[in-house]
Amino acid sequence: MSPHVLILGGTTEARRLAADLAARPGIRVTTSLAGRVARPGALAGEVRTGGFGGAEGLTDWLREHRVDALVDATHPFAASITANAARAAKAAAVPAVVLRRPGWRPGPGDRWHEAASLDAAAGMLPALGTRVFLTTGRLGLSCFAHLTDQHFVVRSVEAPEPPLPPHTDVVLARGPFTVADETALLRAHRIEVLVTKDSGGEATAAKLTAARELALPVVVVRRPALPAGVTPVPDVAAVLDRLGLGRS
Repeated sequence: MSPHVLILGGTTEARRLAADLAARPGIRVTTSLAGRVARPGALAGEVRTGGFGGAEGLTDWLREHRVDALVDATHPFAASITANAARAAKAAAVPAVVLRRPGWRPGPGDRWHEAASLDAAAGMLPALGTRVFLTTGRLGLSCFAHLTDQHFVVRSVEAPEPPLPPHTDVVLARGPFTVADETALLRAHRIEVLVTKDSGGEATAAKLTAARELALPVVVVRRPALPAGVTPVPDVAAVLDRLGLGRS
């Protein structure tokens, strides 16, 4: 029977991993998507959409579908999914790998303010500026809804979920973005402060360069901690090595 790899997806790295594994003879790969994006891009291999019903439901799925390895390649802020995956893999005795692209790091000229949560980020804004470029995704904007003195420009792939801050303009767009485009957006909206999650990766990093060049402060929400005992790997090649597959 072909080895079966389950990928908890939703990231660029998950897509790349699925393509690599699906191209290998004798390997079955299934990517699971949470279903938060209405029109996800095409994926290699099998695809399932929707939750599992917590750690217990995922444990049952791993056993029922005879999964030989679990790769958690979800977004760095999908803390609940990662915790459930760790518990389920242990319960089902399935080897597990967590793939997390490295986070961003400030460089010379950056004016970063680190926040432990979206609520903490919102608390910093009154002292930093009134025109805010908010790029934390379409979920969790309620943390900023009480701020009535700030004007927000919210960018997300799909329409954000209410409640939103009372003074909000929505920009629907999907990366990657160029530094020139980000600089033009910041200038056009007269942005005074940028708020982002530490997602890492190159697709959305241009906004940080643009903010640096315009000397704007940036509030960076730190990633949630990984479950105890979990050591992530940084890229697809490292996942393949951990699975004993090396490079294709």
